[in-house]
Amino acid sequence: MKDASTIANAFLKLSRPEIGDCITNLKLQKLLYYAQGFHLALRGRPLFNEDILAWEYGPVVKDVYKKFSKYGGNAIPSPKGGVVLDVNEKKIITGVWKIYGQFSAWKLKDMTHSERPWKETDRNEVISRETLKSFFSDLITN
Repeated sequence: MKDASTIANAFLKLSRPEIGDCITNLKLQKLLYYAQGFHLALRGRPLFNEDILAWEYGPVVKDVYKKFSKYGGNAIPSPKGGVVLDVNEKKIITGVWKIYGQFSAWKLKDMTHSERPWKETDRNEVISRETLKSFFSDLITN
C-alpha cells in the first residue's frame, strides 16, 4: 500500500499543464477520494492508509492538502522523477483520471457534495472506509 502523497504524485504526473490541463489542490483531493473509493470497491482494501475527511469543500486527505497548500488555488507542478505503482494501482489511477480528470475542481466539489459519503459524514470527521466501499460498490454494479 502506498501513502497518499505517492498517489497524489501519480495524478500530478498525468496532468499536462503545458496545454492547460492542470491540477489544483482542490481537484487533487477529489481525485484521491475517487481513487480510494474505487480501489476499496474493486480490490476490497485501501489504496492508501491516510483517512479522508469531510471538509466544507468536500473530501480531503489532510496531509496531502497541507503539503500542497502553498500553491493555493493555482496549478501544482508535476513532480520530478518517477512514481512506482503496481499494475492494479496504475489501473485505478488512470481510470479515475480518464473519468474525473476532465472536470474542474469546482465541478468535482459539486459532485462529491451530492454523494452519500460526504453528505452522511459530519464536517471535519473521517469518511469511513465502509461508507466509501459501499457507495463505490453500488456505483460499479449500477
